[in-house]
Amino acid sequence: MEYGLLLVIGVVVLVGTSILGSRIGIAAPLLLVVVGIVAGYLPFVPLVEVTPELILLGVLPPLLYAAAVNVPLIDFRRNLKPVVGLSVVLVIISAVVVGVVLHMIVPDIPLPAAIALGAVVSPTDAVAATSIGKRLGMPDRVVAILEGESLVNDATSLVLLKTAIAAVAGSFLFWEAAGSFAYSVTVALIVGGLMGVVTVWIRSKLNNPVYDTMVSFVVPFVAFIPAEELGASGVLAVVVTGLYTGHHAARRFNATARMNERLNWRTVQFVLENGVFLLMGLQLHGLVEQVHDSNFVLAHVPFIALAVVGVLIVCRALFMVPLIWSMRGTVRSYQRRKRSFTRAVDRSSTVPSARKQRRRDLLEQRMHADIAHERDQQLGWREGAVLSWSGMRGVVTLAAAQSIPITIPYRPQLIMVAFAVAVLTLLLHGLTLPALIHRLWPRGAGAGASAAELAALSGDLIEAANGAIDDALANETPDRDVSDRVAERARASAKNALAPIAFALPETDALALAPHLESPAHAYLKLARTALEAQRAALLEERAIGRYSSHALRAAELALDAHEARLAPPPGH
Repeated sequence: MEYGLLLVIGVVVLVGTSILGSRIGIAAPLLLVVVGIVAGYLPFVPLVEVTPELILLGVLPPLLYAAAVNVPLIDFRRNLKPVVGLSVVLVIISAVVVGVVLHMIVPDIPLPAAIALGAVVSPTDAVAATSIGKRLGMPDRVVAILEGESLVNDATSLVLLKTAIAAVAGSFLFWEAAGSFAYSVTVALIVGGLMGVVTVWIRSKLNNPVYDTMVSFVVPFVAFIPAEELGASGVLAVVVTGLYTGHHAARRFNATARMNERLNWRTVQFVLENGVFLLMGLQLHGLVEQVHDSNFVLAHVPFIALAVVGVLIVCRALFMVPLIWSMRGTVRSYQRRKRSFTRAVDRSSTVPSARKQRRRDLLEQRMHADIAHERDQQLGWREGAVLSWSGMRGVVTLAAAQSIPITIPYRPQLIMVAFAVAVLTLLLHGLTLPALIHRLWPRGAGAGASAAELAALSGDLIEAANGAIDDALANETPDRDVSDRVAERARASAKNALAPIAFALPETDALALAPHLESPAHAYLKLARTALEAQRAALLEERAIGRYSSHALRAAELALDAHEARLAPPPGH
């Protein structure tokens, strides 16, 4: 009964704090940490201690999967260089530098144990940063990089932590550690991709939304557990599975399954993300008690945490300089790739099949779109400044810290330092990031899809639908002649499917259809579905090309899904 009441209170706090944060302009994670700290010191609240297995196995896989299925693969591909740089190279550099500095400050802490703490505090958590950035108009590409970084850096951190813990026990060899890291990443990629293929195939065969939802909830664990059993990175396997599922959902799942998954995982993500930040605050009291009972001076912990935060800020800021500079040559790299592709096509003496020619055309158009995207959204010093100041720590830092073995010297102090680093970065960056964004982009960065872009994409999809209707009418047999009125209704249906985003397009008058004319009704549904399939195919083609932003493509997908649900309601309704 007591736990049930605490659960109800927790849900009320999560929802109420999120509503309050949106009203006063402060990200909910920041408020939840403060609320948790205050609540943890109330006399009737017991000391809270969460086992790391609960976070690493019960929270992290579904949390990463929920984020991965919503990350457009095209954004991940275009930002692969900065994502890998921040989530792999920077994490390793930060962990080593933090470890060396901490060992110099407190020589009693062995260097491997200090590097273990560095591995714990190195990965960033983009939840607070992206929630602030999306609300204030942070550039779309910066948001995409932060989301991609937070997906991959957890795997780097946890693998590095295992290596550092092994080094504490005296079993560290550089080449052995490098080989273990490569094995962990390779096996995770294979397992994640395989589980993605299998689970997407299974779910594509399920017509009952209840069954599909149940299978969807176990997918993260299906990817995580086998990878961990094979000694690989389970979190990286989950990310790969989520990216594969999110990318193939538009082609393999029906509209009902996609809408259910979006709503279900959005709810799961809200509860887990905000619940973990609340738990972070609640755990402070218990951590202080553990440190207070030791012979380590508690007053030293805040100063060490401040030093670690300073090192992390400096490392991230310095790393941004070569990273942004290296991105300057991306346009030239795309252009060289396009010239090489053109020369290879010109040298080919064989006449390609229609299917191969279509693939060539799509690839060429995608190269054009990549070049245009890189020119329009090139990273500069302002984007570098925001990326540098978005290094907040969160759930992985706290969970990984608690997984440090009890044999490590000064374990409670290390956990306390990690917790303090997470709280300090959340408050420091979270409270100052809005001012920085306003300072760098006083009029906004033009985030999201523009009205002109949405209108252009809507026009392309409507044109595809009209072409499909014309082809269907041309192939009709004389005994199944379709009236012009039915055809116009199908065209209007195709246009109305995009009504939520195509406000710039002229309105179409509704056409009435007599209810007793069953044959025209069937003809209308047939043409409407034909048009919808053409729009879906055109949307998938545009996504493959990358001519439009992921925001515009997602808006069109949502509109088409809603229209498909109206044409084909779920079973049992």
